[in-house]
Amino acid sequence: MLGDGRRLDVRVTGPANGQVLVAHVGTPMAATRLRFLEGPAHERGLRVVTMSRPGYGDSTRRAGRTVVDAVADTREVLEELGVTSCLVLGYSGGGPHALACAARLGGVRAVLVIAGTAPYMGDPVWMDGMGEENVKGFTAAVEGEEALRPLLEEDPDRMQSVTVEQMVENLASLLPDVDRALMTDEFGDDILASMQEGYRVGVDGSLDDSLALVQPWGFELDEIDVPTILWQGSLDKMVPFSHGRQLADRLTGAASHLESGEGHVSIVVGAMGTMLDELIAAGGEPPAE
Repeated sequence: MLGDGRRLDVRVTGPANGQVLVAHVGTPMAATRLRFLEGPAHERGLRVVTMSRPGYGDSTRRAGRTVVDAVADTREVLEELGVTSCLVLGYSGGGPHALACAARLGGVRAVLVIAGTAPYMGDPVWMDGMGEENVKGFTAAVEGEEALRPLLEEDPDRMQSVTVEQMVENLASLLPDVDRALMTDEFGDDILASMQEGYRVGVDGSLDDSLALVQPWGFELDEIDVPTILWQGSLDKMVPFSHGRQLADRLTGAASHLESGEGHVSIVVGAMGTMLDELIAAGGEPPAE
């Protein structure tokens, strides 16, 4: 329970005395098991903290939230855990929330953004290169809640009764071949379970995430003064390659890995261990808690 009375779902895994990695997951995902992340993180002695953003799972909705609002929630969780420093990771729609923490949350030693969205700033080319489903969704988000909510509520049981194979087909416009090949076994199972939990009580979490991403984020990228690492694939249809290039251009001094031939899924499945090694090195020696 947060100080303002809201409930926030939190998942904490890994060694109790390990340095903390706060992971902001994508849209529309909740704080559930993600073996592609937790496995490599635990192997490196990291204690992984994930949260279901407001409106997902049992996390109370916070209507009108902005990206920067994730900072206050993250701060309260870390205070409850007695943690004063951490590493931060953001994947996909979680990327901007990780950057917000890098800008405004004390104790962040380094941040890793994987296939994260860039600020919208009213430019329609922001959607260039996205698959049809994301273009449709973000076009509605730009128009506002009245346009987006009916679109999300077209299927009231969204994701709850589908198999991994059906999910892959539903997301066909967003998955290049390099990604489709990896939406199997435990990765596909974990992503589907996370999305099902995110949508379990309705579409509010996904709706508010999408609205927040196309509005001002509430902080400026030039506020970030901690080591920053970016990874983005050239074949990504969920978050286009241009977003990675824009973030690389705007985040002075960031270590940018703009990878040819990688998609939204393949980049995390193939390089998570390498990414975490780079993040740990960038963060330096953690202080004693």
